[in-house]
Amino acid sequence: MQIETSPKQTNYDVVIIGGAMMGASVAWFLSNHPGFDGTVLVVERDPAYELSSTAHSNSCIRQQFTQAANVQVSRFGADYVRNFRAFLGGDPEVPEIHVQSFGYMYLAASAEGEQVLRAAQKMQAAEGAGTQILSREMLGEQFPFYSLDGIRIGSHNPTDEGYFDGGCMFDWWRRKARAGGVEFVSNEVTGISRDGARVTGVVLADGTRIGAGHVVNAAGPRAGQVAQMAGVSLPVEPRKRYTFVFEAARPLDVDLPLTVDPSGVHVRSDGKYYMAGCPPHDDPAVAPDDFIADHSLWEEKVWPAIAERIPQFDALKLMQSWVGHYAYNTLDQNAVVGPHPEVQNFLLINGFSGHGLQQAPAMGRGVAEWIASGRYETLDLSPFAYDRIPAGQPLLEQAVI
Repeated sequence: MQIETSPKQTNYDVVIIGGAMMGASVAWFLSNHPGFDGTVLVVERDPAYELSSTAHSNSCIRQQFTQAANVQVSRFGADYVRNFRAFLGGDPEVPEIHVQSFGYMYLAASAEGEQVLRAAQKMQAAEGAGTQILSREMLGEQFPFYSLDGIRIGSHNPTDEGYFDGGCMFDWWRRKARAGGVEFVSNEVTGISRDGARVTGVVLADGTRIGAGHVVNAAGPRAGQVAQMAGVSLPVEPRKRYTFVFEAARPLDVDLPLTVDPSGVHVRSDGKYYMAGCPPHDDPAVAPDDFIADHSLWEEKVWPAIAERIPQFDALKLMQSWVGHYAYNTLDQNAVVGPHPEVQNFLLINGFSGHGLQQAPAMGRGVAEWIASGRYETLDLSPFAYDRIPAGQPLLEQAVI
């Protein structure tokens, strides 16, 4: 489908900056909200989404977080994915989305790590998640392929945890949003107009000025730059994350849960292959267009960690690798969602630090509700409000991989 570069109108009720997963989610939920009948423009600088975090995502889904708000958000996300066609109105053309639910497995090698997993499991269970703590003995019985040297306990949940077809959800949100009247253009926002406590519109790369009743910052790793255009600060920056797809000479005869090793490396089954990921040795902010790979990571960090934890993986063949960006919230590795307190019609949906794809249903719905009615109508997203940033009160999410 050809994407126009120029908007059809000069004013919109809502302008969304960024048309990847978060922007598409807000657009779809606005178009489907019974209390909203306004005009919506989505401006995306990279209409092929080749450089977006969405395109580089591993499409994982989990309930194992250390903050209750994240568990609630992700439990809705799991329900949404399971019932995707129904949530999109029962259209028979909309496919059902399959979830490969083999679970996450967090391993703890220290007393502190064990304490974090045990406390998180109690909270997750109270929120309805099926997480279970496994002793070293239980791990050995149920997952005999692990080497458990130094491991104290594991935390596993095989329900609604694994990976899903996030690309399908993204594609159908855009299709349905367009069908509902949302306009998508291929362009770049280079400025945001502001009058006191309100933003009044955006400026595009060609100089075109577009008026707006609300502006939504859905710019992923570029969110901090977009916030600066509105005259506010946002502690969100691009950070590199690496993915490696490999073949094992001696594959396991069962699915490998997404195993989060104390080394910082994670690995899971991916069809007949396996997928691993990790942060770099050093983890600075990078330019939004910096995707240069550190090819030493596989040999020096990832392969050794995998082979140590799963001795059967002593012979591996790297098939593919890529670099993506986390939209990393430096305060607490958690989302910043809702209106900015100084600029109430400037809405944020940023800083997901690697767990955004699975949280997009709840977060997009919440922002759409706020625009339509000035409040969260379903799930309360106020724990993610911007106010905690200037107050220096982090909502620290410890289960970030």
